[in-house]
Amino acid sequence: MNDRVTFSEDGQERRPLKDYTEEAYLNYSMYVILDRALPNIGDGLKPVQRRIIYAMSELGLKATAKHKKSARTVGDVIGKFHPHGDSAAYEAMVLMAQPFSYRYPLVDGQGNWGSADDPKSFAAMRYTESKLSPYAELLLSELGQGTVSWKPNFDGSMDEPEILPARVPNVLLNGTTGIAVGMATDIPPHNLREVVAACIHLLENPKASSAELCEWVPGPDYPTEAEIITPRSDLLAIYETGRGSVKMRAVWHKEEGDIIVTALPFQASGSKILEQIAAQMRNKKLPMVEDLRDESDHEHACRLVITPRSNRVDVDGLMGHLYATTDLERSYRVNMNIIGRDGKPGVMSLREILKEWLAFRIDTTRLRLQHRLDKVDRRLHLLDGLLTAFLNIDEVIAIIRSEDEPKAILMARFALSEVQADYILDTKLRQLARLEEVKIRAEQQQLAEEKQQLELLLSSEARLKTLVKKELQQAADEFGDERMAPLVERAETQAFSETELLPSEAITAVLSEKGWIRAAKGHDIDPLALSYKSGDGYLAAAKGRSNQNVYLQDSSGRFYALAAHTLPSARGQGEPATGRLNLPAGAVISHLLMAADEQQVLLGSDAGYGFVAKVGDLYTKNRAGKAVISLPKGARVMAAKLIDSDQALVAAVSNEGRMLVFPLSEVPQLARGKGNKLLSIPSSRLQSREEFVVDYAVIPEGGELRVYSGKRHLAMKGKDLEHYLGERGRRGHKLPRGFQKVDALAVE
Repeated sequence: MNDRVTFSEDGQERRPLKDYTEEAYLNYSMYVILDRALPNIGDGLKPVQRRIIYAMSELGLKATAKHKKSARTVGDVIGKFHPHGDSAAYEAMVLMAQPFSYRYPLVDGQGNWGSADDPKSFAAMRYTESKLSPYAELLLSELGQGTVSWKPNFDGSMDEPEILPARVPNVLLNGTTGIAVGMATDIPPHNLREVVAACIHLLENPKASSAELCEWVPGPDYPTEAEIITPRSDLLAIYETGRGSVKMRAVWHKEEGDIIVTALPFQASGSKILEQIAAQMRNKKLPMVEDLRDESDHEHACRLVITPRSNRVDVDGLMGHLYATTDLERSYRVNMNIIGRDGKPGVMSLREILKEWLAFRIDTTRLRLQHRLDKVDRRLHLLDGLLTAFLNIDEVIAIIRSEDEPKAILMARFALSEVQADYILDTKLRQLARLEEVKIRAEQQQLAEEKQQLELLLSSEARLKTLVKKELQQAADEFGDERMAPLVERAETQAFSETELLPSEAITAVLSEKGWIRAAKGHDIDPLALSYKSGDGYLAAAKGRSNQNVYLQDSSGRFYALAAHTLPSARGQGEPATGRLNLPAGAVISHLLMAADEQQVLLGSDAGYGFVAKVGDLYTKNRAGKAVISLPKGARVMAAKLIDSDQALVAAVSNEGRMLVFPLSEVPQLARGKGNKLLSIPSSRLQSREEFVVDYAVIPEGGELRVYSGKRHLAMKGKDLEHYLGERGRRGHKLPRGFQKVDALAVE
């Protein structure tokens, strides 16, 4: 790329715009990824968070100090370490102070720091006060002990730590979210005791898998008492791959008929949830809810009250619907993208995170011990020189009084180092007291013992790991707590369908000869008494409920479904059904049907074929309908007959007055097709329309069959039907004289 850089006569650099923009964008991307958006494996902090905590510690705002104005801290952060907007720095600080946002808050705030219902409602930084929380000591306590590298701040006027020497894996405990260039991170918070237990297990069993570690870390632990309902297998997959999603669900109970919601999912807003429910009530999608209230107060951090319209409401079904349609149930993406010890970002499994962090912790502990050992060695060296001077105090004083350059003389006379000589010369006269030798020897002995202990620890990897385990357990004992978010496996929920939300009222659907359809309330309607357009008249009617579908059957054997509640009122003359449907050329609507989806019906053609189907099998959203009945050549479709009993009989009668009665159990059950032969009709006579089936009837056990011919009718029941009983598919027997031309069959 540098080969393409040229210089003009006046010394200006020239390079292709493509190269310049590409390099500039890559530099920006790396900056955002490494120095803004992603956390470091060591302390689990982004740079702005690390700088806030360090600035507060430099201001002396430890957990034991008094609170100071937040504006003071923000001023130090942006003035010394983080040259960005004050509002961005303050918002990052607020987040670390909110107990409903951070599992283990790093900042102890005083004043209005927002609420769980509205995290952004915090007061301005000139009004709030803050200091570090006790938990922050786990990140800062070893800072001045040679454990971290330091780098110049943005203007080189002072140094800041590259990373904080965390004593616990904060990257998992508080989690974080961030969006970089081309990558993002979403790490959920976890429980301190659980994570420490997993760390100790991994130290004792370095080959432990993520699945084994999940025995100690069963799942995230959000700062809310809402339930984590993600199945254990899915949680295990998250910890093995570093990616996935976690689902949380609100906790509720019944109290005097009301539904009381006591815990909401992480970062869910109670007021927003009430708005979502109220919007459904306004849109008449929750007719079973009468009232909503927010009774949250200082005593009850979350108390949302949902009042059902009556005691008959299915409360579990209602809550299932609300889980599916509101923030009472939320999913959280997990993408454990972290900057590792090698300085490179990557998605890590639970085992990789803990393994990397433990390596960081062991190195940090080793640096701390080495730093202390070096300090002990220096002190022992100084004490050796001081003891030498004390034992030869008169000669030392004489040299100091008589010599112009006593330092060099002392070094030569007593074989002292330059550091020892300087220390002796800086010693105050009052330290030459008689008891000083005892103090020096006691300190020497104490430091010698400490040195021996430090050297033992540094020389043994096993002892070092034992120390790390011990310190981890101490941190868990001091700052650990019980899990807040319970892990509970729950069944999936579904929102109410449109039909479930509709009131179930009795209606009668009416179809005219010209294909106009409408619906009247009630089942006591006389369709013939309704008004019709000129030249039009009654064709068919069906009784059902307003939350069911109306099935229209056409002359080609297709069925069409229309929601009953969408039909126009019978007060008018309706609307043409063809406006909502796409019928095949030449086909016309011939029959209507209404029933529950599980209701069985007898379908067939006048060719003598038929089968049993469920009403649900007829349903389709397609405007072009669903082909259900296959018609033999020359045949016409018959109206569907409702079946009330499996023990029923089927009666089939032809235009020649032949009738056959046979058990319904002999009719096949199909979702669609031609069916089996019910009454034998010769195909040649069918095609010429000399012989065909006039009607079918389904006779319930103990029912009465009526055969109509003109104005006459014949009633048959029990033994009267035995003469016509036979096997399905026979020709049947002739009806009595006068009923050779049958118009219809009916069942009473």
